[in-house]
Amino acid sequence: MKRVAVLRGGPSQEYDVSMRTGQAVLEVMRGLDYITKDIVVSRKGEWLHDGFVKDPETLLDTTDVVFLALHGAYGEDGQVQRILQRKNVPFTGSRAMPSAIAFNKELTKQTLRSIGLKMPRHRRVSRAEIDTLDEEIKLIFSEVGSELFVKPILGGSSIGARYTPTEETLKTALTELLEMYEHVMVEEYIRGKEATVGILNNFRNMEMYPLPVIEIVPPRSDTFYSNENKYNGTTKLLCPGRFSYHEKALLSEAAATVHKEIGCDQYSRSDFIVKDGDVYFLEINTLPGLTPHSNFPKAASSVGINFSDLISHLVETATV
Repeated sequence: MKRVAVLRGGPSQEYDVSMRTGQAVLEVMRGLDYITKDIVVSRKGEWLHDGFVKDPETLLDTTDVVFLALHGAYGEDGQVQRILQRKNVPFTGSRAMPSAIAFNKELTKQTLRSIGLKMPRHRRVSRAEIDTLDEEIKLIFSEVGSELFVKPILGGSSIGARYTPTEETLKTALTELLEMYEHVMVEEYIRGKEATVGILNNFRNMEMYPLPVIEIVPPRSDTFYSNENKYNGTTKLLCPGRFSYHEKALLSEAAATVHKEIGCDQYSRSDFIVKDGDVYFLEINTLPGLTPHSNFPKAASSVGINFSDLISHLVETATV
C-alpha cells in the first residue's frame, strides 16, 4: 500500500483554507487503498505529526507520495517543492520553478508576454515609492486605465485585492497594502464576466484535459470575486458557465496554453475575464482548493469525475 503524507496548513494567510483542503483530502483517502499521514505545517513553518514537531527529513523517509494541500506562501511558491525534490519524494502539483513563477503575478505576465495572450495592463508599485504616491497615482491612471484594481504581487485567494476606481481609493489602498507587502500590482480593471478553467494532466487519453468553464458570479454588492465572498456562500459558481461556444473554446485553449507555458504539472486553474468576446488572462493557481465545494472539483464533477477519483488520479500520477 502506498504511504501518502498530506501536507496542510502552512505559514501563510491561507492557513485556514489549506487546513480545509487537507481535511477533505484525508477524509477521501480513508476510503482508498492508502496509508495516510496527516502533517500540519504550523504558522511558524514547523512540521507537526500527531501534535509533535518533527524533522521533515524523518517524516519523508517513510513516505511514498506527498499530497500538497498547502495554499499561499511556502506551499505554492516553490519552497516546499524544493525540499521534496531534494529528497526525491514524489508529490502532487507542479515542480518548484513553475510554482515560483505562477505565484508571482508579474513574473507570470512576463513569462506569457510573448504568446499573444490578452492581459490587463498593469504597473508594479514598490514600498520605496510610497513617499511619491501623489505624483505616481496620476501617472498610473493615465498609463494603466480609468478603472483600476490593486492586489499583492505574491499571494492568492484574493487576499488584499481592492477595486480602486478613483485617485483617492487608489491612494488609500496603496498606502495600506504597501505597509504589508513589499510590492503590489496596479492592474487595469476590465468589466466583464469572470471565468475559471481547470486543466488536468494525463486524463482520458489527453495530455492536458480542460475541465468545463465555470462562470463566477459575485454578489451584486461586490465588484469582484473577493476573499470574503469566495467562502461565505454569496458567490454563484455556474458550471457550465453562460458563455458562447466560441468563448468556451477560447477559454479552454488559453488555460491549456498558460498551463503549458508556465511549465505546470498535474493540474492548475486559470482565471479570466471575458469582455465583448475577448478573453483576458488574470492569473494561474498551481494548487487549487480541493474541498468538494471548490471550483476545481466542481468542474471535475460536472464531467463525471468524482472527488475520490480525482484525488486518486493525483496521487497515482504524482512525480518528483
